[in-house]
This record gives sequence, structure tokens and C-alpha cells, in this order.
Amino acid sequence: MLSNFLKNLSILKKFLFINFIFFTIIGLFTFLYLKNVQPNLIKKKSSNHIEVINNTIDNLTRLDVKFVEEDIRKFLFSTRFLFQNLDRVIFFDNQLDLVGDTDTLDLDPRSFSKRLDTVELEILNEKKTKEITEKKNIDIGKDNSVSLKDILFNYAGSKNFGIPFTFTQEEFNKFKLTTIKNVMQNGINIGYLAITENANDIKAAIDERKSFVIRTAIAVGVVIFIFSFVLNRYFLKPIKNLVNYTRTIKDKNLKTINIDTLKLRNDELGLLSNSLDDMTFELQKRISHAENFSTDLVHEIRNPLASLKSASEILHDTNDIDQRIKLINILSHDVQRIERLITDYSQMLKDEVALSKEKIKKLDVEPIIRSVVDDFNNIHKLKRGINITYKNDGKGKYFINGIENRIEQIIANLLENAISFSQDNKDVVVKVSKLNDNKVVINVLDEGQGFKEKDTNKIFNRFYSNRPDKFGQHSGLGLNIVKNLVDLHNASIKASNRTGEMGASMEIIFPKA
Repeated sequence: MLSNFLKNLSILKKFLFINFIFFTIIGLFTFLYLKNVQPNLIKKKSSNHIEVINNTIDNLTRLDVKFVEEDIRKFLFSTRFLFQNLDRVIFFDNQLDLVGDTDTLDLDPRSFSKRLDTVELEILNEKKTKEITEKKNIDIGKDNSVSLKDILFNYAGSKNFGIPFTFTQEEFNKFKLTTIKNVMQNGINIGYLAITENANDIKAAIDERKSFVIRTAIAVGVVIFIFSFVLNRYFLKPIKNLVNYTRTIKDKNLKTINIDTLKLRNDELGLLSNSLDDMTFELQKRISHAENFSTDLVHEIRNPLASLKSASEILHDTNDIDQRIKLINILSHDVQRIERLITDYSQMLKDEVALSKEKIKKLDVEPIIRSVVDDFNNIHKLKRGINITYKNDGKGKYFINGIENRIEQIIANLLENAISFSQDNKDVVVKVSKLNDNKVVINVLDEGQGFKEKDTNKIFNRFYSNRPDKFGQHSGLGLNIVKNLVDLHNASIKASNRTGEMGASMEIIFPKA
């Protein structure tokens, strides 16, 4: 269910949704952590209270102190070091009457500089002039409605009686922690002991943690917002523009999306934009090429089809034997031409598919040429007496970057073209040489009539042929295939008449490997 929901969201919404989930989980754990911080801190202080209470009870038992005001007062002075770090220690007898309270004691500084018995005598003498037992308010609670005596009364009748009991009170800017426990001597409850401490440090620690969590949450939120803005502005919007760009091309929409600004970027999106634009241009060029080729093919086939139609209609109406033979020859030529056009066109389509899968690599062109020359010699030397020879300039290896079977195809097509222009018992030469900059040059020379065209570049156009005497035997695609393969290898081809003798020259210059 969640995966289907995420699939329908944009990248930005997915990012925000996932961050929201993680943020919620972290917030939940933080809330649980803050909920447990206060009890843990209270437990730590409570443990200290319990330790002081137990030590106090042990001293009361050991000294056999009676739970009366005078004995408790003497005890507090004699054991004041036990309570120096506590805010208030209160003693009650078993009737819940106050018998001792550190807040009612005047802990005179002399108690830390004189002997204990001297201080006690001095203070006891002062009792005549000062009432030490004046009682401070021991009511607790925000509205003073609940007193410590009420809590002790409830404690005495509860199941927690006999074990320390800790509770907290929170007032304005004050957070108090109180621990109470009954005092037993000889199995009899003789009174109660309460320790109260100002625990504002607990509240401060909790507030500090809450403040830290809030600040962190705000900082994380701001970071997520900034990152979301950057993600959307510099990544998601450009990707959306690229998607719209591809859709306009797919839908053949006349309104094109401009991605020139994306192409200027120096990051991966810039590379993607340039690659996508180049791919689009290349696809459009291939589509245009295929459309033009199909149009030319239809045009070329239409002529022989019209000739076939006319010849077949005349053949049906004529009874003259010579005329019928002539018409049959025309029909045969037209069929051969159509067959040749379809065969070469099919081969070109296969070659284009194969070229997309083949890889260019460094290879020595000499063995390839020798192999093709030997194959053609075996066929045409016996058939027409045409001698095909191979020559080189003796400059070692002739390395080029190319596809081996395509180089074979180039040489074979050029040889077929040269042989078709040559008369019987003539020579055709394939020559390989190397220029000073290590470019490799291949020349195919024949002894035919040469070119009649002033502009020899037109011979590489599709369906071009200047041989009406051999009508139907050539589709006019051979040299066009050669030109496409030469361009694939980043090479150049030039057609010219030989200087000083009859024949034509085809020269291909391959770049340095």
C-alpha cells in the first residue's frame, strides 16, 4: 500500500514525505526520552534522600534519641554535617506533631568554628530570649491546601508505610522534591522523618533538553526546507524540463522546449541535456534520412514499374516475334533493376542495424585488403581476365581505427565498381600508402573510361548511375554505401580521373590511429 502511494508521488513529495516520517519517529523517541528524564533525575535525588534518612535513623537508634523537641534539637546540632547539602529536614513524632525542623534552627557560624558542646550551651542559653521552636509554614502545594501532615497521615495508612515515599511539588519558579519515611525503634513507630530539597536543577535540565530539542527541530526543518528548495530549483525542475522536451518531440508538438540553458551547465544534468539533444538531433537526422531514402526508392521503383506496365500492355497486344522479344528483354531489365534496388536497400538497412552494435578498434588494414584482392582475383581473373593487384609503399604496418568487416565491404564495393567500368583483360590496382602524419591512404585504380562528370561528388548520391548501357544491373547504391561507411570511420573519399592515362581513381584517407 505504501509502495503504491510512493510510486504516485513526485521526487520532491517523496523526499518531503520520507523526511516527515523520520521526523515523526525521531520526535516520538525524543518525547519518550524527555518523559523518562525527569523520573530518572528524581530517582537519583531520591536515592540520596533515602541514604541520608537511613543514616539518620541509624544515628537516632544508636544514640537512643527521643522524639522530643529538645533531644531532636541537640541531635540536629551534633549531626548537622549530615544535612549540610539539604534544604530542609523535618521531624514529626508518632502523633504527627512537629518536633524538629532545620529551618527553625539558627545554624550559627560558631557551630563550625567552636567545640560542639560550647555552641550547644550558648544556643540553649539563648533560648530564654529567643523562641527557637517557632514553626515555619510546612504547608505544601500551590494553594497551600495540602499540608505535609496530611501526606504523612495518608502515608501512615497506606501500603507504602515502612518504605521511603518520594513526591514532588511545583510552585512558581520552584520545583521541590520531598522524601518521607517512618522511624522505628524496637518494633514501634516513634515518628517520621521528611527531607525537602529545592530541585530546580531538575527542571532546568529538563527545560534545557526541551529547548535543545526545539532548536534542533527548527534547525533540521530549516535545513530540509533549504535542501528541498535547492533540490527542486536546481535538479527537479531541469529534469521536468527535459521530460517536457522529450514529450514535445514524441508528440511532434510544434512548440519546442528550449534546453539551451541546461546545456550550458557543467554538471551531470548539463551532460545529460547535451547528450539528449545530440541523440534527438541524430534521431531526427536518421528519420529524415529514412524518409528521404524511402521517397527516393519509391521514385526509383516507379520508373521501372511504369515501364513494366507499358511493356506488359504492349506485349499483350502485339503478335510480332521480334517486338515481343524486345519487350520481354525490357521486362527482364526492369525486374532486375527492381530486384537490385530492393536487395541493396535491404542490405543497407541491415548494415545500419549492424553498425550500431559494432565497435571500432585499432587494426592493420593490409591483411584485410590482401584477402579481398585474392577473393576477387579468383573470380574475375578466370571469368573476364581482369588482373587485380595489391601494392604498398613499404612503410611498415598500416594501422587505422575501424571495423574489419566494414573495411572489407568498402574495398569490395570499390572493386566491384572498378571492375564494372573495366573491359576484359585489364588491370585494377589497390594501393596502400602512408603520409608523413601517419594517415593511411587507400587508392583503387582502374583502366576504364573514367568519369564524365565535372563534379565527381555526385557519384556518391543515392541511386545515381551514369551507365545507361547497363540499365538494370546497378541500383546506384554501391558508392553511396561506401560513402556512408567512410564517414563512419571519420575518413574522407575522393573520386577523380587518373593523370596521364585512362581510368578512374578512388582515394580514401583514414585519420591516424
